[in-house]
Amino acid sequence: MTEPELNVLVADDEPSIRFVLRETLEEQGCVVTDVDDGDAALDALATGEHSLAFLDIRMPGPSGLELLERIQGLGLDCSIVIMTAQNTYENAVEAMKRGALDYLVKPFGMDEVKALAAKVLRTRELEREVRQLRREVGKQVRPGERLVGKSAVMLELFKTIGRVAPRDVPVLVTGESGTGKELVARAIHAASPRSERAFVAVNTAAIPRDLLESELFGHERGAFTGAVAARSGRFREASGGTLFLDEIGDMSSDLQAKLLRVLQDQVVTPVGSNASQKVDVRILAATHRDLDEAVSSGDFREDLLYRLRVVPMHLPPLRDRRDDVRVLADHFIARYAEDLAGGPRSLADETISVLLRHSWPGNVRELENAVKRALVLGSGAVLTPEDFAFIQEPEAERSATTLDELVRREADTELDRESDEIYRSIIERVERPMIEAALARTEGNQIKAAALLGINRNTLRKKIVDLDIALPGRE
Repeated sequence: MTEPELNVLVADDEPSIRFVLRETLEEQGCVVTDVDDGDAALDALATGEHSLAFLDIRMPGPSGLELLERIQGLGLDCSIVIMTAQNTYENAVEAMKRGALDYLVKPFGMDEVKALAAKVLRTRELEREVRQLRREVGKQVRPGERLVGKSAVMLELFKTIGRVAPRDVPVLVTGESGTGKELVARAIHAASPRSERAFVAVNTAAIPRDLLESELFGHERGAFTGAVAARSGRFREASGGTLFLDEIGDMSSDLQAKLLRVLQDQVVTPVGSNASQKVDVRILAATHRDLDEAVSSGDFREDLLYRLRVVPMHLPPLRDRRDDVRVLADHFIARYAEDLAGGPRSLADETISVLLRHSWPGNVRELENAVKRALVLGSGAVLTPEDFAFIQEPEAERSATTLDELVRREADTELDRESDEIYRSIIERVERPMIEAALARTEGNQIKAAALLGINRNTLRKKIVDLDIALPGRE
């Protein structure tokens, strides 16, 4: 333990304890400061130079527990070990509840002290590695694939990415279309130990059901009509790296079962082959659907959901994180201005107000395209509200009739009536016209209507019966 150094504080009113701890920790390569009371300990800790502190629970001035609370209040990044000669349940619980790294009862062995110092040093090393990985993300992610945001929810998301990236576990990213779920997946991959290997993205909703199995697992030559050559499949292409399964909620039930088997055994069997092949792939998945609801309706396997959702991450819609609108708009202008406008551009303050008033139903993707359009059609160096006039008229027209506002209005009405069936009433009023529209579009074909709605055919049939919906041509 000579590199890097670990600065340690020892605070105890017993000289023998301070001496033994100093000798032991210095042998481990630590830089040790020792004091004999709580006030001196607080002054030393306030410098922010110490990564580890051994504090006696009882000493002149503030006690170890009081110091622990003050350190957390100051936001100091220092791991605290509480020392005591009284081994009581209450002391132990209180120390750990307040966030102590450990609790040592005197007399304690020096091996415990060495282990704690080594643990803190390793933690510091891991933190440095994560910070380095985060810096590397900017170098490894291609232009346009960088997550942008300053809202509180996005800052928490960035922290979660930093924590989960080095750990090889599946992550399920949820959120509306256009919120940036694939960017989250790419950021996780770029900050992971697999970053030098392939990142393979598959939109499971965009590939015909009959071809998706071959797309994922590969096939042998002649396995089916048109299979003129063998194909390795996306799992094997991503081996050693990351496989991103977008819109996983749209996958058919039979493929869900096969995917579950692959995740359990880490082997794939190409279509038309009996030989299984080992793969080493980290799975990241995303969906805009409510998979818990899909499990309840029988459209998604519960065991597969548990496999995919080891770490859940949710991206809220842009309308719920308006602090990000300005920073995203500036980001897109910086990215596209040179190519689309021939030079730098900026946003007028009035334009920001216009952008903030818009609900952005298409989320970040809609904002990106709006900025592109304004850059192409705008003529000045400063983009004015007129350059975004195309989003103002629809917004004004929708201002009193968006679905969100209609639902809120109806909910308020039901609440005023003190109804105890608000949820059922509103859900029925939303589902009925939606299902009727789909049935009308498909001339009563329930299979096609279910596909349009993105629900299981049996679910649609149950809704038709429960809502007493008349099928077209059968009134």
